[in-house]
Amino acid sequence: MKISTKGRYALRLMVDLAEHKESGFIALKDIAKRQNVSKKYLEQIVPVLNGAGLLTTNRGNRGGYKLSKEPSEYTVGDILRTTEGSVAPVSCLETEVNYCERKDCCQTLFVWKGLYKVVNEYLDSITVQDILDRSSAENGNYVI
Repeated sequence: MKISTKGRYALRLMVDLAEHKESGFIALKDIAKRQNVSKKYLEQIVPVLNGAGLLTTNRGNRGGYKLSKEPSEYTVGDILRTTEGSVAPVSCLETEVNYCERKDCCQTLFVWKGLYKVVNEYLDSITVQDILDRSSAENGNYVI
């Protein structure tokens, strides 16, 4: 399993929006500049996040993007599954039903199921707010 640039940048975009949520709608060019990411690449990620209901958009002069929920309501797992499609370690676990012809006799399937479970539990245990809190603590900006 390898998280693509799309997934990593989507997470950075969501954290950036959370960090600047008091500013209202934020232009992609501002996020791109702060994150040192191509605006064109962010333009490919935003429709995926928006289509999943993770973002709110506003067009026009004061247009841009903002989170549709509080940062504590987004898990890293939600964001990565939205952008990556799956974080399954093997293809037979990518869909809810395992269609593999060897599923009933596969001696190693339990290994991949266990890994998948641990990865999902870990990613779902971290919220965007957790990332902000940790970043603040590491930079000496303790929030109470």
